[in-house]
Amino acid sequence: MIDLQGVSKSYRLGEVALPVLKDISLHIGAGEFVAIMGPSGSGKSTLLNIIGCLDTIDEGSYTLGGVAIEAASEDELAAIRNQRLGFVFQSFNLIPRINALRNVELPMIYSRVAPAERLRRAHAALQNVGLEDRAAHSPAKLSGGQQQRVAIARALITGPDIIIADEPTGSLDSASGHDIMRLFSHLHRQGKTVVMVTHEDEISAYAQRAIRLRDGLMEKDERR
Repeated sequence: MIDLQGVSKSYRLGEVALPVLKDISLHIGAGEFVAIMGPSGSGKSTLLNIIGCLDTIDEGSYTLGGVAIEAASEDELAAIRNQRLGFVFQSFNLIPRINALRNVELPMIYSRVAPAERLRRAHAALQNVGLEDRAAHSPAKLSGGQQQRVAIARALITGPDIIIADEPTGSLDSASGHDIMRLFSHLHRQGKTVVMVTHEDEISAYAQRAIRLRDGLMEKDERR
């Protein structure tokens, strides 16, 4: 499903190129649960952004579900992000002025789904993450763990094949973090591919596989 070959990425600081990823080759099959790990500055978030079609590569190739990403148009990339990928971030990224149900509905509004269908699917997504009874609550009235569950429901609402999660437990206490990881494990058992960045070994233990980066290089690929 996800195939990177010889991928390199640099950012420019003035006239100086700063290499972030160096010759990364990686295959992630459908239905895998993979943790990307490494110290600060190792390139793990850049790798996740490339996998999520949020950043581009300088060298190499990236194929997602048979589509050559570096050759895709902006419209094609937008369709892939909207239909095949679901994003979960450390900071939740919920809109504070609307309730949980409306937050979950948002991706379908952009996709022009009919209002009645949006409502049905948003309720079903909240039920899937155990929060249907909090549908009318604003983010301010939800705990951190509940806000992340709303964010996960929003990520699931378009039926993506792949969940992209960037430090999904980073803003949570330990108990809430493990609750969220049990939810990811549940989604994985339902057939979702999960690719997650974390710096915590106890969080990565939920994954089947850990990719460890150091200084932009792939240091280890551990299968469990």
